[in-house]
Amino acid sequence: MAPEGQGGGWWPEPEERKPQREGQGEGEGRQPPRGLESRGRSRPPARYSMFVGLAFFALIIVALFNLIGNDDAGILGAGSGEEGAPLAEFAVPDALGSSDADANVFQDDCESSRNPCPEDQQRVPACEIDPAEAIRVCDLFDKPLAISFWFTRGGDCVPWQNAFDVAARRYGDRVNFLSVNVRDDREKVTEIVKANDWRVPVGLDPDGAVSNLYRVGGCPTMALSYPGGILYDARTAYEPGEIDGFIEELLTASRRRQEQTR
Repeated sequence: MAPEGQGGGWWPEPEERKPQREGQGEGEGRQPPRGLESRGRSRPPARYSMFVGLAFFALIIVALFNLIGNDDAGILGAGSGEEGAPLAEFAVPDALGSSDADANVFQDDCESSRNPCPEDQQRVPACEIDPAEAIRVCDLFDKPLAISFWFTRGGDCVPWQNAFDVAARRYGDRVNFLSVNVRDDREKVTEIVKANDWRVPVGLDPDGAVSNLYRVGGCPTMALSYPGGILYDARTAYEPGEIDGFIEELLTASRRRQEQTR
């Protein structure tokens, strides 16, 4: 969380009353109100104003970095109306494996809508690649599923992943767990996994394709789904100690949903 700033704001002191010259009325000879402009402070030059504008624009670009190329607006977990949608399929290299490929996020077998698909536009969907080469999210749809997204650049998400791994050990017989690292080097991720003795599967998203697909805007972010890969909820900006509660909620909601569909 950002450090607490000082409250309040700057307000101008009242204008000193200037002596009236002879012949001037009560409202004559006064300077117009200065609003919130500080007396005695010169206006910033145009170059400074342009710099501030460019800096603000850069912050917006950074905030939207993970949303580039995604047609859906918003950040996963930041809004309502997402529940009940099918999870997008993907396959990611195992952090402890040897594949140096990028994540596969293809939802179908053709780059175009032409039928039949031209030979030069054919591709292998994420959940049809060899399971020995990657972790396929669709293989985890047989149970309720928790997916945790994390990274080390710009923040320390390891404490949340430690708690996620503990939850995976506690609930692993009833819930599937998958940890997805975004954009970190394999060597660094492998070192973290081994140093913390994580048992949860950790996949790599080297170019951020899965992060973009799921509209991940920060760490921690968790996607929770019913069996069958149907989104139950998404959580962001939570404390490590809240993860067990999320899993209990997912199990309860999954049981209720199963009873309603009988």
